Amino acid sequence: MEVKQIICQSCGMPLKSEDDFGTDQGGEKNREYCFYCFSDGKFSDEGITMEQKIEKNVKFAVQMGMSEDSARSMAESIIPQLKRWKNQD
Repeated sequence: MEVKQIICQSCGMPLKSEDDFGTDQGGEKNREYCFYCFSDGKFSDEGITMEQKIEKNVKFAVQMGMSEDSARSMAESIIPQLKRWKNQD
């Protein structure tokens, strides 16, 4: 049986442990978004555009040691497919 990797539907971060999940307004774990992106039922970067989110992810990945080209390629292929960004221009 194939186990599907759960990723944040805002930034694409793998959600591997309970600590990785964000929280809904009542403090319940949210199974779609990570704690960086979603807390207390709100996006931490409310109002950000998909393009800005891609840039933010590229910067973060570069800080983590990834080359800018591969970070950009990965962000541009993953982020538009995520729930938060689908159906957005």
